[in-house]
Amino acid sequence: MDDEFLDAKGLKCPLPVLKAGKAMKAMDPGALLVVEATDPSAPEDFQNFCETTGHELIDQQENDGVYRFTLKKS
Repeated sequence: MDDEFLDAKGLKCPLPVLKAGKAMKAMDPGALLVVEATDPSAPEDFQNFCETTGHELIDQQENDGVYRFTLKKS
């Protein structure tokens, strides 16, 4: 199973989370979505998103202002 990728760089809150939620609706349970975002509030937004939706935040990294999240669909 290939990971899905979402480029949300340059988008401001709440667009990265909204686009991730839309992408995950089309995915099978257990599938992974990798999201890259530049919004400084993205780490907190994705933590809250996973807590409210039941999806799992597998990994979170930051490199030169680009946040990379790996989410697993519940």
